[in-house]
Amino acid sequence: MKIIVGLGNPEKKYELTRHNIGFYVLDKYLGDVKWKKTKQNALIYEDVINDEKVVFVKPLTYMNNSGDAIRDIIKYYKAYIDDLLVIQDDIAIELGKSRIKYESSDGGHNGIKSIINRLGTNKFLRLKIGLAKEHEINTIDYVLGKLTKKELLQVDKDMEHYFKVINTFIDGGIEKVQKM
Repeated sequence: MKIIVGLGNPEKKYELTRHNIGFYVLDKYLGDVKWKKTKQNALIYEDVINDEKVVFVKPLTYMNNSGDAIRDIIKYYKAYIDDLLVIQDDIAIELGKSRIKYESSDGGHNGIKSIINRLGTNKFLRLKIGLAKEHEINTIDYVLGKLTKKELLQVDKDMEHYFKVINTFIDGGIEKVQKM
């Protein structure tokens, strides 16, 4: 089993904001699917891909409390932390770049901080998507701001790479993704 989480905020007003890049990537990867609301305060979509059960997750807890939903989903499915991939925005990484991280700090990202706190570990895989911030803009305003046309074009251009990370994780787990 694999659990793939896209981070974001649940309200319509947050669609296509920088902080919702995780939701956006999952929506692009899955296309038009029927998400199911769970008791764990998340939207999920279950599928079997290459004989592997995969649970896609969009927490409905808002970014700063993402760890609550993720902890509850992992507990419900009796999954292992090594079976978790989190897709997040990262304003310290240049637009058009991404990084794979495992056993890493929260880097100032409140959603990741919540996940680390609720899981009691930072030993989970992350796909960090670069959306570098201009220094003079307030961080909260920036991450909650809409993706610009340039940013959206770049993210869409890089989508094939994000899909490759997801597929590699499903097929081979952490070790294979880290070798990408």
